[in-house]
Amino acid sequence: MTSKSIKQNVARLLAELPVGVELVAAAKTRTAEEILEAVQAGIKIIGENYVKEAREAYKLVGKRAKWHFIGTLQKHNVRRNVLELFDMIESVDSLDIAKEIDKRCAQIGKIMPILIEVNSGREPQKSGVLPDAAEQLVREISSLGNIKVTGLMTMGPRFGNTEDSRPYFVETRKIFDKIKGLGLPNVEMRYLSMGMTNSYKVALQEGANIIRIGTRIFGERDQV
Repeated sequence: MTSKSIKQNVARLLAELPVGVELVAAAKTRTAEEILEAVQAGIKIIGENYVKEAREAYKLVGKRAKWHFIGTLQKHNVRRNVLELFDMIESVDSLDIAKEIDKRCAQIGKIMPILIEVNSGREPQKSGVLPDAAEQLVREISSLGNIKVTGLMTMGPRFGNTEDSRPYFVETRKIFDKIKGLGLPNVEMRYLSMGMTNSYKVALQEGANIIRIGTRIFGERDQV
C-alpha cells in the first residue's frame, strides 16, 4: 500500500473514533517503512505480534510511538531487551507468564502495564484465559510488584458477520466491570481492548476504548 493510502486510512479512522478511544495499529507482517508511514500519519500506538518484527521496526520508528505487544508471548521471549521495548503487554493469559514478566521487570526497575487476554469465544486453538477463570487470574497477578493490571483484551472471531462478535464483547465487558468493582490492590481497570478491522464498530458500541486495526490501515496482508 502506498504511503498516501496509509495516511488517508489513518486520517479516516482517527476522525471517526470517539473521544477517549485509543487506536493501535496492528503491524503484524508489515514493513518498518509502512509502520513509520502510519506513525507519521498520526498513529500513536504500534501493536506487534512477534518480538523479532518489533525489534526490526523499532530500529526505524523508535520512540515516535508507544509499543504494545498483542501476540502470544512465550516465556523464552520475556527478556530484558524485550520488556524495555514495550510500553504495554496486552496478552497475558497465565500466572507463569505474569511471574516471568514481573521477575524480569524487577531486574530493570520497571512496572509493566498489562492487559489480561480473555478467550471469550472459548476456542481451544486460541490463547487467553477462559472467562470463568479471568477474575481469579487477576487476583493472583495483583500480588506481583512489577506488573500492573490495567484492563482486559479479547479477540472475538476474525471473520463472519460483524454481529457475531457482539456476545464475546458483551461478556468481556461484564467481566471487566465486575473486576473493576472489586477494588483489588495493584489493579486499575482502565482499558478494554476489543475489536479489529471487521468488528471494531461493534466493539466500540460495547465499551471498547482500545481497538486494534491492521487491514484498514495497511491493506490486506497479501498485498504487502
